[in-house]
Amino acid sequence: MSDIDSARTEDRVLGFALPARSVRGRLVRLGPVLNQVLAAHSYPPVIEKLVAEALVLAALLGAMLKDDEGQLTLQAQTEQGAVSLLVADYMGGAVRGYAQFDEERLAELGDSPTLFGLFGKGYLAITFDQAVTGERYQGIVPLEGAGLGAAAEHYFAQSEQIPSIVQIAVRHDADEGCVGGGMLLQHLPEGEVGRERLHVRHDHPDWEHVTIMGRTLSDNELTDPALALEDIIWRLFHEEEEIRALSSAMLTKGCRCDPDRIKSVLGRFDAAERTSMADERGVIAVDCAFCSRIFDVTLAELQQPH
Repeated sequence: MSDIDSARTEDRVLGFALPARSVRGRLVRLGPVLNQVLAAHSYPPVIEKLVAEALVLAALLGAMLKDDEGQLTLQAQTEQGAVSLLVADYMGGAVRGYAQFDEERLAELGDSPTLFGLFGKGYLAITFDQAVTGERYQGIVPLEGAGLGAAAEHYFAQSEQIPSIVQIAVRHDADEGCVGGGMLLQHLPEGEVGRERLHVRHDHPDWEHVTIMGRTLSDNELTDPALALEDIIWRLFHEEEEIRALSSAMLTKGCRCDPDRIKSVLGRFDAAERTSMADERGVIAVDCAFCSRIFDVTLAELQQPH
């Protein structure tokens, strides 16, 4: 991950814990990086907000990974709704994402469609790939509720059995562009934060208190670049006996479609397969949906020694 700049209020993820309440949390705010990702596409406002929410959620969940080579992927795919595909992922502090949608069907939904309106009966797949151990874990939850944050709460309740709050806010400012923020709060077993989970009480009084305080966080606070992430934590929990700072990292735009990597991937195919991919000019056109760019690679280039 990139070096941490604590003075930055955007493009950063910050973890914290409330040991006396057996609670851990994480805050994310995306600004310039979010706009870099969105700039590759001319999304209508509804889709821009959806992709921004997915990128914020990817950062919130991806920061849980222990190693920089691990990857968190969010994917929602359906043939029933206006949005046919939504993808976002996180690796080593880098986020990327995109959406595919039907413009005509989207126009019929108005300015504030629900997740059901966008996807129909869709599902969100959340996949953690651990690079060091090679392990993969995937949870699938229905796309229900007001937004992706609600779907993520269902994921933690069903797949992890951890009481959680996931709050995501996105706004578009004429001067600053798109700003997205998110908060994740989770109740762990009683005792030291970070212990192996033995049991979790969903009605624990400590969790009820944290839930009440966490729900007071406004969308404006989450997306206000003038408000530091540390200040948000202090506003919410300054009466706690201890607030423990955990990991912090800067976030970047992540697209792994550089020309050398593309040539390396194509080079794994045999000569006949590469020829079948090429057009009449002997050019293989590789389309990156994440950055909306087409990379042309000639068969002659692939035959050159590296």
